[in-house]
Amino acid sequence: MIKIILDCYGGDHCPEACVDGAIEALAAIPDLYLILSGDETDLRKQLEGKQYDAARLEILHAPQVIGCDERPTDVIRMKRDSSMIKAIRLLRDDDSVAAMVSTGSSGALVAAALTRIGRLPGVIRPAFCPILPTINGGLVSVCDSGANLECTPEHLRQFAIMASLYMENVYGVQKPRVALLNVGKEAEKGDEMRQTAYKLLSETAELNFVGNMESRDLLSGNYDVVVCDGFAGNVLLKATEGTAMELLIKLKKDIYSSWVYKLGAAIMAKMFKAEKDFFNYQNYGGSVLLGTSKVVIKGHGSSRKEAVVKCLEQAWRIQSSELNAKTEAVICKYEHYEL
Repeated sequence: MIKIILDCYGGDHCPEACVDGAIEALAAIPDLYLILSGDETDLRKQLEGKQYDAARLEILHAPQVIGCDERPTDVIRMKRDSSMIKAIRLLRDDDSVAAMVSTGSSGALVAAALTRIGRLPGVIRPAFCPILPTINGGLVSVCDSGANLECTPEHLRQFAIMASLYMENVYGVQKPRVALLNVGKEAEKGDEMRQTAYKLLSETAELNFVGNMESRDLLSGNYDVVVCDGFAGNVLLKATEGTAMELLIKLKKDIYSSWVYKLGAAIMAKMFKAEKDFFNYQNYGGSVLLGTSKVVIKGHGSSRKEAVVKCLEQAWRIQSSELNAKTEAVICKYEHYEL
């Protein structure tokens, strides 16, 4: 039985989305055990009248909620009874709890995970690693996407190792193709940090490093892992998601501008639905915080039931694959003590 704790507050559609997602995940995964963290009275009301295996679900009473506008360092000290902080403490203290999922504040989650959970041996800095779909039906991960705004070449090498192992062990990608996000594909492109990182990645035997990648090629299907600092990665991720959503909005607007277009859209309705599903982040889970001693996944703040289910499935798959043990074994070959 794999035990996962779900922070049920902090997201836009909490707690309803988390409770409904938890029930659906329990039905889909027979060896999943869930702990819902949040106000017990409220959560009991959400569970009323719903069918689920009560033997595989419990509630951790946590009456406080962390808002996304609150300073991470403050909430860790001042909101110890919040759903997120109590979940983090239980994850740290209870060896039977394998993972945590939250759709709450990213800053608070990273700060709490680093100060309360800690890093895997040898890891300098944990990094967020979300996944996106590619045009050929595959997946590509971006590491880092916001946890570390400033990085060294050694950080980027560790991100590459962790993300490569993640894609291989959790998603079954053989010899993941690793690329370095840069302003051009030539080896000499970029600033000194990225040029040095290029050399380090090329020399790392465990990596299938294929060179630099320009941002326009993220969804091309030519890469499985994209390595970058958290600032560039966050911009890349949100720009890609935003562009996709705006294109869908424009497409819908154009269709409704003419009866001829409407007729064509009716004929192609199935295809348009497939395209919408392709771009919908709710279908791809959350961002795993690679490098922490236990599995931590950050779901999108606007996650609905479907996204919560995917995040829980993601956490279950990571734990089942024994990713942390495999990551530690490789990272320690390149152990570095920089803070």
